[in-house]
Amino acid sequence: MDNIAGQKSSLTWAVHFSVVVLVLLWLLPTLGLFVSSFRSADQIASTGWWKSLFSQEQNVVIRAEKPDQQKLLDELYVIEGNLFAQDGAVEGDVSVWGTSSKDISAYAAGETADLGEKGRLTVEVNGDYRFVNDTEFTGSRGQRVFLTATTPPSFSLTNYKHVLSKESGTSSMSKAFFNTLTVSIPSTIIPILIAAFAAYALAWMDFPGRALLIAFVVGLLVVPLQLALIPLLKLHLQVGIGKGYLGVWLAHTGFGLPLAIYLLRNYMVGLPKDIIENARVDGATEFQIFVKIILPLSFPALASFAIFQFLWTWNDLLVALVFLIDSSGDTTVMTRQIVELLGSRGGNWEILATAAFVSISVPLCVFFAMQKYLVRGLLAGSVK
Repeated sequence: MDNIAGQKSSLTWAVHFSVVVLVLLWLLPTLGLFVSSFRSADQIASTGWWKSLFSQEQNVVIRAEKPDQQKLLDELYVIEGNLFAQDGAVEGDVSVWGTSSKDISAYAAGETADLGEKGRLTVEVNGDYRFVNDTEFTGSRGQRVFLTATTPPSFSLTNYKHVLSKESGTSSMSKAFFNTLTVSIPSTIIPILIAAFAAYALAWMDFPGRALLIAFVVGLLVVPLQLALIPLLKLHLQVGIGKGYLGVWLAHTGFGLPLAIYLLRNYMVGLPKDIIENARVDGATEFQIFVKIILPLSFPALASFAIFQFLWTWNDLLVALVFLIDSSGDTTVMTRQIVELLGSRGGNWEILATAAFVSISVPLCVFFAMQKYLVRGLLAGSVK
């Protein structure tokens, strides 16, 4: 009696558990990326994003003011200020500190360190320091202080300002954002327009060689695009297209057409045949049937392919490197701009999370806006 129609399966809990696990596996990295995008390099290096809401101990190195900032007070040369007041410094409460990397916890907050001829240094809990000496301070650099500070949770928009602002010698992420839109939107619309006409012809119009064309389209699905990059670029150069937006649009169109035609054709074949025959009896032309009947009914399949094509073109780096000129930075897309922001040696790695989250923001919006059509479009033609 376990298989009676309408009775729920005993494994329903397993399905629900699996869905929850899959959602968490996708959501947690995205959440971590979002949280890390608001944290400084020191915070990211010291603790994971899941500890960002709690106070944490952090070892930092900060220099006191340079000797040229000293003052003469009561026959003593004095340099004073707050170690946390410097640009980029963390803020918190000092627990222990030191003047050497070999012993960073030599003194407790409030104690005075006797550095001999260099002077006497006192560091308070709030980061205030007082460096005094009987003789004038010399040198061009301030005294290094190693702090162990308990820092409160801190989030800022510094990384976003750095990513979205225009840096000297490089184009900004905001410009790359619009360049990527310039590449992705036409590269999504053009193949949809062409594939819709082709899919309708392969689904509902009789002509010699239609079966061979369908088999040819299916065969193109397994051809790796890497094989066609160099020959296609040579063809562009020969016909005068060269490197530019037109070239990358045509390249994405060519690489996306096989999947688009296959997906749309399978969906259109499953549409009710009576509707199309009645329209022909009423005198409708093929173009009228296509525009007024087929396209509205095929919207789930169109939206499904649009999601895939947009995500692919938005996250693409290889095709953009081959078909776009990047020397001037005017056509740099976001995937390449992220690499440039990191620098040749990866010195700005802390902004990677911010740049990545800026990059995925638009695909996330597109996916959530059109996700209800995704499954309907993917299942096109699977059930008769």
